[in-house]
Amino acid sequence: MATSTNPAAILDRYRNTCVIGAGVIGASWAALFLAHGLNVVVHDPQPDIEAAVKQALRKIGPTLRELGLPHEGLERKLRFEGDLERAVAGADLVQENGPENTEWKQQLWARIEQAVPKHALLLSSSSARTATLQAQHMRDPGRLLVGHPFNPPHLIPLVEVVPGERTDPQATADAVAFYTALGKVARVLHKEMRGFVANRLQGVIMREACYLVKEGVVTIEELDDIVTSSIGLRWAVNGPFSSFYMGGGPTGFRGYFKQFGPGMKLSWANPSPIEYSDEVAQLIIDQGDAAYGATPMEQMERRRDDTQIALLRARGSLPPKAPEGGA
Repeated sequence: MATSTNPAAILDRYRNTCVIGAGVIGASWAALFLAHGLNVVVHDPQPDIEAAVKQALRKIGPTLRELGLPHEGLERKLRFEGDLERAVAGADLVQENGPENTEWKQQLWARIEQAVPKHALLLSSSSARTATLQAQHMRDPGRLLVGHPFNPPHLIPLVEVVPGERTDPQATADAVAFYTALGKVARVLHKEMRGFVANRLQGVIMREACYLVKEGVVTIEELDDIVTSSIGLRWAVNGPFSSFYMGGGPTGFRGYFKQFGPGMKLSWANPSPIEYSDEVAQLIIDQGDAAYGATPMEQMERRRDDTQIALLRARGSLPPKAPEGGA
């Protein structure tokens, strides 16, 4: 049981980790685990996975450095194993990042259960499949739960911890302790729901954003500017509810709902009339290519990471950057 509050002691319990699926999310988790001194075994059937993960580590290195984490020589504690059973055989913790395919995940966990040590913590990065659903073919799903990160996991603090119907409460506490020891903000959801919280909110915003673009109200570049110059800044500090509470003035939500309630009632009863279609998708693709296509993805990612780090420092989530050179 991860009863200690000392991060080093907690991470020592999970010294041997297995990352299953090493795409964007899995490679990011692997980098973070390695930066915290954990041993990582990567299991992924892609034939070029070793080269892809090592390239990802090189790209992520500068961000780890800015986060104050080790970023050189990470490969010393990294190995690759193509056989699933051998990959998890000595694992203290498994972080799964495979496709969002229910049957695939169910079969995967049933196999892992047979090969992994009895004490191992089993975590899924799934953004949609609940632990209850994933555990259907397991005999004892008590140590399986969702640990859903926000991309990229090595940088964005949030991890949604979502236990299943048969998850042992101690496993939930262990998962929170583990992610917290990694420097994450682990939030336990009180109820399983497809898409969890952050992605459900993001999905609603994306739907309305596509509607506004489809209707010709704004382009995607203009909408991005509007968000980053208004609610994006606001929500990075306060979040929706505390922002709206302050929007009600001295009486908080009483004033807010008195002033804005009638408009909310009308808008909730008449949602924007848009359905997903190939035409809408192509419109966004075409505008995206025109707006961002000339900028290499690695350059966009670097700017994103540098800005996010500056924001985390401004929020007090990271210590101030040390001055260059000595005194």
